[in-house]
Amino acid sequence: MARLLTYAPKDTWIHRLSGVTKLLFFILWSVVGMLTYDTRILAIMLLFSLLIFKVSKTEWKQVGTVFLFILLFLCMNIVVVYLFSPYEGCDIYGSKTVLFHIAGNYSMTAEQLFYEFNIMLKYLTVVPVVLMFMVTTNPSEFAASLNRLGVSYKVGYALAIALRYVPDVQADFTKIRHAQEARGIEMSSKASILKRLKSMGSIIFPLIFSSMDRIDVVSNAMELRGFGKKKTRSWYMGKPLSRNDYLAIAFVICFVIVSMIVTFRDGNRFYNPFQ
Repeated sequence: MARLLTYAPKDTWIHRLSGVTKLLFFILWSVVGMLTYDTRILAIMLLFSLLIFKVSKTEWKQVGTVFLFILLFLCMNIVVVYLFSPYEGCDIYGSKTVLFHIAGNYSMTAEQLFYEFNIMLKYLTVVPVVLMFMVTTNPSEFAASLNRLGVSYKVGYALAIALRYVPDVQADFTKIRHAQEARGIEMSSKASILKRLKSMGSIIFPLIFSSMDRIDVVSNAMELRGFGKKKTRSWYMGKPLSRNDYLAIAFVICFVIVSMIVTFRDGNRFYNPFQ
């Protein structure tokens, strides 16, 4: 069974980076992706995201399902944006180049296509980094990284436990699905999409109840061990910053500065090829 979004220890330079470095990189990278609409910067970010995703040796079976769901969500989001604001790109870029008429008040324009293309790029520049971060960072080290950045160790530990139990939740999902299929509930590709979605209800509720039982067991165990009694704690998985960590942090800071200068140098964060 494929392991979904689970930390997989490998010998790559990305795995050897400190969790602090990867967390800072992810945050700053996401900030640039959210702020800029410069297509040139977004294209560079996408290529670099795919490069580090490949260097991290992340296997498709680990992230493929999640990536496809995200891609489906992006497509739905783009359709919704167009339905509610079909000429947003024209307002932004100050021109209107009609490519073809669809129906009623809806016409496809080059400006709208370019605008929606930039929206897609914004998401795709961040998604590979998010997936890479989750599968290359040990949950315990992630908690230590958050605490090192000033986040309460209770919050960091809660997130680490959540990441650590993703494989267990996935295993429960598979067991419940097989049990429901054994009872005659069709959930394979043979059934229609609507029927499969309806059948998911027979999985979701047992999965929620089993997860709540697991939460109760973990919380009781932590309470018995006196977790949260003191204001600070030490971390077994804490990792000091190395030369590569400082280089990675310096790179992403420089990239943020250059990207913001290029984005806002003319007072407009949209790159306009229609002028």
